[in-house]
Amino acid sequence: MDIHQPLPLLGGLTPEQFMKRYWQKKPLLVRQALPHFQPLLSRPELLALAEQDEVESRLVKKIQGDAGWQVRSGPFQRRQLPALKAPDWTLLVQGVDLHLDAAHQLLQHFRFLPDARLDDLMISFATDGGGVGPHFDSYDVFLLQAHGCREWRIGRQKDLSLRDDTPLKVLAHFEPEETFLLEPGDLLYLPPRYAHDGLARGECMTYSIGFRAPKQGELAQGLLQRLAEQAEQAENDTLYSDPQQTASSTPASVPAGLQAFAAQVTARWLANPQALALALGEWLTEPKPRVWFEAPEQAPEMADLATGVALDRRSKALYDDWHFFINGEGFRAAGKDAKLMRRLADQGHLSAKDLHALSPDALALVLEWCDSGWLKPL
Repeated sequence: MDIHQPLPLLGGLTPEQFMKRYWQKKPLLVRQALPHFQPLLSRPELLALAEQDEVESRLVKKIQGDAGWQVRSGPFQRRQLPALKAPDWTLLVQGVDLHLDAAHQLLQHFRFLPDARLDDLMISFATDGGGVGPHFDSYDVFLLQAHGCREWRIGRQKDLSLRDDTPLKVLAHFEPEETFLLEPGDLLYLPPRYAHDGLARGECMTYSIGFRAPKQGELAQGLLQRLAEQAEQAENDTLYSDPQQTASSTPASVPAGLQAFAAQVTARWLANPQALALALGEWLTEPKPRVWFEAPEQAPEMADLATGVALDRRSKALYDDWHFFINGEGFRAAGKDAKLMRRLADQGHLSAKDLHALSPDALALVLEWCDSGWLKPL
Protein backbone atom coordinates (compact mmCIF):
# COMPACT_ATOMS: atom_id res chain seq x y z
CA MET A 1 0.00 0.00 0.00
CA ASP A 2 1.22 3.48 -0.91
CA ILE A 3 1.15 5.33 2.41
CA HIS A 4 1.47 8.67 0.58
CA GLN A 5 -1.69 8.13 -1.52
CA PRO A 6 -4.89 9.89 -0.27
CA LEU A 7 -7.60 7.38 0.60
CA PRO A 8 -11.39 7.86 0.58
CA LEU A 9 -11.38 5.48 3.57
CA LEU A 10 -9.59 8.20 5.55
CA GLY A 11 -11.57 11.14 4.19
CA GLY A 12 -8.91 12.08 1.63
CA LEU A 13 -6.02 11.85 4.08
CA THR A 14 -2.99 9.79 3.25
CA PRO A 15 -2.22 6.96 5.70
CA GLU A 16 0.86 8.94 6.73
CA GLN A 17 -1.27 12.02 7.53
CA PHE A 18 -3.85 9.98 9.41
CA MET A 19 -1.23 8.35 11.61
CA LYS A 20 0.39 11.69 12.39
CA ARG A 21 -2.80 13.65 13.10
CA TYR A 22 -5.33 11.13 14.46
CA TRP A 23 -3.88 7.75 15.44
CA GLN A 24 -4.14 7.41 19.25
CA LYS A 25 -4.84 11.16 19.43
CA LYS A 26 -8.42 12.05 18.46
CA PRO A 27 -11.51 10.66 16.67
CA LEU A 28 -12.11 10.92 12.94
CA LEU A 29 -15.52 10.68 11.27
CA VAL A 30 -15.50 9.88 7.54
CA ARG A 31 -18.76 10.04 5.64
CA GLN A 32 -18.94 7.43 2.87
CA ALA A 33 -15.49 6.05 3.59
CA LEU A 34 -16.64 3.03 1.57
CA PRO A 35 -19.33 4.40 -0.78
CA HIS A 36 -22.31 2.14 -1.57
CA PHE A 37 -21.04 -0.38 0.97
CA GLN A 38 -23.08 -3.58 1.22
CA PRO A 39 -23.03 -5.98 4.17
CA LEU A 40 -20.60 -8.85 3.70
CA LEU A 41 -23.19 -11.34 4.90
CA SER A 42 -26.93 -11.24 5.42
CA ARG A 43 -28.71 -11.34 8.74
CA PRO A 44 -29.56 -15.07 8.38
CA GLU A 45 -25.93 -15.83 7.50
CA LEU A 46 -24.68 -13.95 10.55
CA LEU A 47 -27.15 -15.74 12.83
CA ALA A 48 -26.04 -19.05 11.32
CA LEU A 49 -22.41 -18.15 12.07
CA ALA A 50 -23.34 -17.58 15.71
CA GLU A 51 -24.64 -21.16 15.87
CA GLN A 52 -21.16 -22.61 15.33
CA ASP A 53 -19.07 -23.86 18.27
CA GLU A 54 -15.85 -22.41 16.87
CA VAL A 55 -17.32 -18.89 16.60
CA GLU A 56 -17.19 -16.60 19.62
CA SER A 57 -20.47 -14.75 20.14
CA ARG A 58 -22.39 -12.91 22.86
CA LEU A 59 -25.98 -11.84 23.30
CA VAL A 60 -26.56 -8.53 25.09
CA LYS A 61 -30.07 -7.52 26.18
CA LYS A 62 -30.91 -4.18 27.71
CA ILE A 63 -33.23 -4.40 30.69
CA GLN A 64 -36.10 -1.93 30.67
CA GLY A 65 -35.49 1.32 32.47
CA ASP A 66 -31.96 1.82 33.73
CA ALA A 67 -31.60 -1.60 35.33
CA GLY A 68 -28.61 -2.59 33.20
CA TRP A 69 -27.91 -5.38 30.73
CA GLN A 70 -27.97 -9.17 30.53
CA VAL A 71 -25.13 -11.01 28.80
CA ARG A 72 -24.95 -14.60 27.54
CA SER A 73 -22.23 -16.39 25.58
CA GLY A 74 -22.86 -18.46 22.45
CA PRO A 75 -23.17 -20.52 20.42
CA PHE A 76 -26.86 -19.70 19.90
CA GLN A 77 -29.53 -21.61 18.06
CA ARG A 78 -31.98 -19.28 16.34
CA ARG A 79 -34.73 -20.13 18.84
CA GLN A 80 -32.47 -18.99 21.68
CA LEU A 81 -32.37 -15.43 20.32
CA PRO A 82 -35.12 -12.86 20.93
CA ALA A 83 -37.64 -12.09 18.24
CA LEU A 84 -36.39 -9.75 15.52
CA LYS A 85 -39.21 -7.35 16.33
CA ALA A 86 -38.15 -7.18 19.97
CA PRO A 87 -36.11 -4.02 20.71
CA ASP A 88 -32.97 -3.48 22.75
CA TRP A 89 -30.89 -6.57 22.01
CA THR A 90 -27.52 -7.03 20.34
CA LEU A 91 -25.67 -10.04 18.95
CA LEU A 92 -21.87 -9.65 18.91
CA VAL A 93 -19.93 -12.04 16.66
CA GLN A 94 -16.14 -11.94 17.07
CA GLY A 95 -13.41 -12.87 14.59
CA VAL A 96 -15.61 -12.90 11.50
CA ASP A 97 -12.47 -12.46 9.39
CA LEU A 98 -11.40 -15.96 10.48
CA HIS A 99 -14.54 -17.49 8.97
CA LEU A 100 -15.38 -15.34 5.94
CA ASP A 101 -13.07 -14.49 3.05
CA ALA A 102 -14.92 -11.24 2.34
CA ALA A 103 -14.33 -10.06 5.93
CA HIS A 104 -10.66 -10.97 5.65
CA GLN A 105 -10.47 -8.93 2.44
CA LEU A 106 -12.12 -5.95 4.13
CA LEU A 107 -9.26 -5.83 6.63
CA GLN A 108 -6.81 -5.31 3.77
CA HIS A 109 -8.05 -1.70 3.59
CA PHE A 110 -6.39 -1.12 6.96
CA ARG A 111 -2.95 -2.55 6.20
CA PHE A 112 -1.28 0.83 6.53
CA LEU A 113 -1.19 -0.28 10.17
CA PRO A 114 1.08 -3.08 11.44
CA ASP A 115 -0.43 -6.56 11.22
CA ALA A 116 1.04 -7.17 14.68
CA ARG A 117 -1.56 -4.76 16.10
CA LEU A 118 -4.60 -6.10 14.25
CA ASP A 119 -7.05 -8.03 16.42
CA ASP A 120 -10.16 -8.93 14.44
CA LEU A 121 -13.38 -7.85 12.76
CA MET A 122 -16.42 -8.04 15.02
CA ILE A 123 -19.96 -7.69 13.73
CA SER A 124 -22.61 -6.16 15.99
CA PHE A 125 -26.18 -6.89 14.92
CA ALA A 126 -28.78 -4.94 16.87
CA THR A 127 -32.50 -4.36 16.87
CA ASP A 128 -33.95 -0.92 17.52
CA GLY A 129 -32.41 0.59 20.66
CA GLY A 130 -29.82 -2.15 20.95
CA GLY A 131 -26.37 -1.36 22.30
CA VAL A 132 -23.84 -2.33 24.96
CA GLY A 133 -23.97 0.87 27.00
CA PRO A 134 -21.52 3.77 27.31
CA HIS A 135 -18.00 2.35 27.62
CA PHE A 136 -14.40 2.77 26.56
CA ASP A 137 -12.00 0.34 24.89
CA SER A 138 -8.33 -0.15 25.65
CA TYR A 139 -7.57 -0.44 21.94
CA ASP A 140 -7.99 1.53 18.72
CA VAL A 141 -11.17 0.79 16.78
CA PHE A 142 -12.68 1.67 13.41
CA LEU A 143 -16.50 1.50 13.46
CA LEU A 144 -17.89 0.88 9.98
CA GLN A 145 -21.64 1.09 9.51
CA ALA A 146 -22.72 -1.78 7.26
CA HIS A 147 -26.52 -1.82 7.44
CA GLY A 148 -29.13 0.51 8.89
CA CYS A 149 -28.22 3.41 11.15
CA ARG A 150 -26.50 3.70 14.51
CA GLU A 151 -26.26 6.80 16.66
CA TRP A 152 -22.90 7.30 18.35
CA ARG A 153 -22.35 9.58 21.31
CA ILE A 154 -18.67 10.09 22.08
CA GLY A 155 -16.57 12.06 24.53
CA ARG A 156 -13.11 12.39 26.02
CA GLN A 157 -14.19 10.97 29.37
CA LYS A 158 -12.27 11.94 32.50
CA ASP A 159 -14.28 9.91 34.99
CA LEU A 160 -13.71 6.26 33.96
CA SER A 161 -15.45 4.69 36.97
CA LEU A 162 -17.76 1.80 36.08
CA ARG A 163 -21.18 0.69 37.24
CA ASP A 164 -21.07 -2.23 39.66
CA ASP A 165 -24.61 -3.49 39.00
CA THR A 166 -24.19 -4.89 35.48
CA PRO A 167 -22.03 -7.59 33.85
CA LEU A 168 -20.83 -5.17 31.17
CA LYS A 169 -18.11 -2.58 31.74
CA VAL A 170 -20.47 0.38 31.55
CA LEU A 171 -19.41 3.89 32.53
CA ALA A 172 -21.14 5.18 35.63
CA HIS A 173 -21.10 8.86 34.62
CA PHE A 174 -20.96 9.16 30.84
CA GLU A 175 -20.72 12.73 29.51
CA PRO A 176 -20.93 12.80 25.69
CA GLU A 177 -19.46 15.72 23.79
CA GLU A 178 -20.55 14.90 20.23
CA THR A 179 -23.31 12.88 18.55
CA PHE A 180 -23.19 11.32 15.08
CA LEU A 181 -25.68 9.24 13.11
CA LEU A 182 -23.78 6.76 10.94
CA GLU A 183 -25.27 5.35 7.75
CA PRO A 184 -23.95 2.48 5.57
CA GLY A 185 -20.43 3.26 4.36
CA ASP A 186 -19.68 5.78 7.14
CA LEU A 187 -16.63 5.18 9.33
CA LEU A 188 -15.76 6.42 12.82
CA TYR A 189 -12.25 6.00 14.25
CA LEU A 190 -11.82 6.15 18.03
CA PRO A 191 -8.50 6.08 19.90
CA PRO A 192 -8.08 4.04 23.09
CA ARG A 193 -10.03 5.05 26.19
CA TYR A 194 -12.29 7.40 24.21
CA ALA A 195 -15.77 6.91 25.66
CA HIS A 196 -18.60 6.01 23.29
CA ASP A 197 -22.16 4.76 23.30
CA GLY A 198 -23.83 3.34 20.19
CA LEU A 199 -27.59 2.92 19.86
CA ALA A 200 -29.26 1.18 16.92
CA ARG A 201 -31.86 3.33 15.19
CA GLY A 202 -33.91 0.50 13.75
CA GLU A 203 -32.25 -2.79 12.85
CA CYS A 204 -28.57 -2.32 12.05
CA MET A 205 -25.19 -3.97 11.64
CA THR A 206 -21.89 -2.32 12.62
CA TYR A 207 -18.44 -3.72 11.85
CA SER A 208 -15.72 -3.08 14.43
CA ILE A 209 -12.13 -3.37 13.25
CA GLY A 210 -10.05 -3.53 16.42
CA PHE A 211 -6.31 -3.09 16.95
CA ARG A 212 -5.09 -4.72 20.13
CA ALA A 213 -2.69 -3.13 22.58
CA PRO A 214 -1.31 -5.80 24.93
CA LYS A 215 -1.05 -4.95 28.61
CA GLN A 216 2.36 -5.09 30.22
CA GLY A 217 1.48 -8.10 32.35
CA GLU A 218 -0.04 -9.99 29.41
CA LEU A 219 2.99 -9.30 27.23
CA ALA A 220 5.47 -10.18 29.99
CA GLN A 221 3.69 -13.46 30.67
CA GLY A 222 3.74 -14.42 26.98
CA LEU A 223 7.37 -13.47 26.46
CA LEU A 224 8.64 -15.11 29.63
CA GLN A 225 6.84 -18.32 28.79
CA ARG A 226 8.43 -18.38 25.33
CA LEU A 227 11.86 -17.52 26.73
CA ALA A 228 11.49 -20.33 29.25
CA GLU A 229 10.81 -22.76 26.40
CA GLN A 230 13.90 -21.50 24.57
CA ALA A 231 15.99 -21.89 27.73
CA GLU A 232 14.73 -25.42 28.26
CA GLN A 233 15.79 -26.37 24.73
CA ALA A 234 19.21 -24.69 24.94
CA GLU A 235 22.13 -27.02 24.27
CA ASN A 236 24.59 -25.32 26.64
CA ASP A 237 22.45 -25.52 29.74
CA THR A 238 24.69 -24.73 32.71
CA LEU A 239 23.96 -26.39 36.04
CA TYR A 240 24.09 -24.43 39.25
CA SER A 241 27.07 -25.39 41.39
CA ASP A 242 28.13 -24.30 44.87
CA PRO A 243 31.48 -25.87 45.80
CA GLN A 244 32.08 -23.03 48.29
CA GLN A 245 28.80 -23.57 50.15
CA THR A 246 29.43 -23.76 53.89
CA ALA A 247 27.53 -25.72 56.48
CA SER A 248 24.30 -23.89 57.38
CA SER A 249 22.53 -23.56 60.69
CA THR A 250 19.52 -22.04 58.82
CA PRO A 251 18.74 -24.65 56.14
CA ALA A 252 15.46 -23.05 55.04
CA SER A 253 17.22 -19.84 53.97
CA VAL A 254 17.66 -19.50 50.18
CA PRO A 255 21.40 -19.31 49.47
CA ALA A 256 22.63 -15.97 48.15
CA GLY A 257 24.60 -17.81 45.48
CA LEU A 258 21.45 -19.46 44.11
CA GLN A 259 19.67 -16.09 44.07
CA ALA A 260 22.55 -14.57 42.12
CA PHE A 261 22.55 -17.53 39.69
CA ALA A 262 18.81 -17.11 39.05
CA ALA A 263 19.21 -13.36 38.46
CA GLN A 264 22.13 -13.96 36.10
CA VAL A 265 20.27 -16.58 34.03
CA THR A 266 17.15 -14.44 33.72
CA ALA A 267 19.12 -11.32 32.82
CA ARG A 268 21.09 -13.23 30.18
CA TRP A 269 17.97 -14.37 28.35
CA LEU A 270 16.28 -10.99 28.62
CA ALA A 271 19.41 -9.28 27.32
CA ASN A 272 19.55 -11.51 24.23
CA PRO A 273 17.88 -9.41 21.50
CA GLN A 274 17.36 -12.33 19.14
CA ALA A 275 15.85 -14.53 21.84
CA LEU A 276 13.47 -11.73 22.85
CA ALA A 277 12.58 -11.02 19.22
CA LEU A 278 11.86 -14.71 18.62
CA ALA A 279 9.64 -14.88 21.69
CA LEU A 280 7.74 -11.73 20.67
CA GLY A 281 7.12 -12.83 17.08
CA GLU A 282 5.94 -16.27 18.11
CA TRP A 283 3.62 -14.79 20.72
CA LEU A 284 2.17 -12.23 18.30
CA THR A 285 1.35 -14.89 15.69
CA GLU A 286 -0.05 -17.51 18.07
CA PRO A 287 -3.51 -18.53 16.79
CA LYS A 288 -6.46 -17.71 19.00
CA PRO A 289 -7.94 -20.58 21.06
CA ARG A 290 -10.91 -21.16 18.71
CA VAL A 291 -8.78 -21.23 15.56
CA TRP A 292 -7.88 -24.48 13.87
CA PHE A 293 -6.81 -25.33 10.34
CA GLU A 294 -8.13 -27.82 7.83
CA ALA A 295 -5.38 -29.99 6.37
CA PRO A 296 -5.84 -31.20 2.77
CA GLU A 297 -6.85 -34.81 2.27
CA GLN A 298 -3.57 -35.54 0.50
CA ALA A 299 -0.15 -34.04 1.24
CA PRO A 300 0.62 -31.48 -1.50
CA GLU A 301 3.59 -31.73 -3.83
CA MET A 302 5.27 -29.11 -5.99
CA ALA A 303 3.04 -30.07 -8.91
CA ASP A 304 0.03 -28.97 -6.85
CA LEU A 305 1.52 -25.49 -6.42
CA ALA A 306 1.93 -24.71 -10.11
CA THR A 307 0.37 -21.24 -9.73
CA GLY A 308 1.81 -20.39 -6.29
CA VAL A 309 0.56 -20.33 -2.70
CA ALA A 310 -1.40 -17.95 -0.49
CA LEU A 311 -1.80 -17.60 3.26
CA ASP A 312 -4.97 -19.13 4.62
CA ARG A 313 -7.19 -16.35 6.00
CA ARG A 314 -6.69 -17.75 9.52
CA SER A 315 -2.89 -17.67 9.26
CA LYS A 316 -0.88 -14.83 10.72
CA ALA A 317 2.61 -14.17 9.37
CA LEU A 318 5.11 -11.55 10.55
CA TYR A 319 8.85 -11.01 10.36
CA ASP A 320 11.72 -9.09 11.93
CA ASP A 321 15.38 -8.58 11.02
CA TRP A 322 16.29 -12.18 11.87
CA HIS A 323 13.15 -14.30 11.73
CA PHE A 324 9.98 -15.24 9.88
CA PHE A 325 6.96 -16.10 12.04
CA ILE A 326 3.82 -17.99 11.18
CA ASN A 327 1.10 -19.21 13.53
CA GLY A 328 3.21 -19.22 16.68
CA GLU A 329 6.37 -20.68 15.14
CA GLY A 330 9.57 -18.78 14.40
CA PHE A 331 12.27 -19.55 11.85
CA ARG A 332 15.65 -18.00 11.16
CA ALA A 333 15.66 -16.45 7.70
CA ALA A 334 18.39 -14.77 5.68
CA GLY A 335 19.26 -13.87 2.09
CA LYS A 336 16.82 -14.67 -0.70
CA ASP A 337 14.70 -16.90 1.53
CA ALA A 338 14.16 -14.03 3.97
CA LYS A 339 13.20 -11.68 1.14
CA LEU A 340 10.63 -14.13 -0.23
CA MET A 341 9.19 -14.99 3.17
CA ARG A 342 8.75 -11.29 3.89
CA ARG A 343 6.94 -10.99 0.57
CA LEU A 344 4.63 -13.80 1.64
CA ALA A 345 3.84 -11.97 4.90
CA ASP A 346 3.38 -8.53 3.28
CA GLN A 347 1.51 -9.57 0.14
CA GLY A 348 -0.16 -12.75 1.36
CA HIS A 349 1.04 -14.96 -1.47
CA LEU A 350 4.02 -16.26 -3.46
CA SER A 351 4.05 -16.98 -7.18
CA ALA A 352 5.31 -20.20 -8.74
CA LYS A 353 8.45 -18.29 -9.74
CA ASP A 354 8.98 -17.27 -6.13
CA LEU A 355 8.62 -20.87 -4.97
CA HIS A 356 11.27 -22.07 -7.42
CA ALA A 357 13.63 -19.39 -6.07
CA LEU A 358 13.42 -20.74 -2.51
CA SER A 359 16.14 -22.92 -1.06
CA PRO A 360 15.31 -26.64 -0.64
CA ASP A 361 14.93 -26.20 3.12
CA ALA A 362 12.59 -23.22 2.76
CA LEU A 363 10.56 -24.99 0.08
CA ALA A 364 10.21 -28.00 2.38
CA LEU A 365 8.77 -25.67 5.03
CA VAL A 366 6.27 -24.24 2.52
CA LEU A 367 5.10 -27.76 1.64
CA GLU A 368 4.82 -28.54 5.36
CA TRP A 369 2.72 -25.40 5.92
CA CYS A 370 0.49 -26.38 3.01
CA ASP A 371 0.05 -29.83 4.54
CA SER A 372 -0.95 -28.16 7.83
CA GLY A 373 -3.52 -25.95 6.09
CA TRP A 374 -1.57 -22.76 6.86
CA LEU A 375 -1.05 -22.10 3.13
CA LYS A 376 -3.25 -23.03 0.18
CA PRO A 377 -2.58 -23.32 -3.54
CA LEU A 378 -3.46 -20.25 -5.57
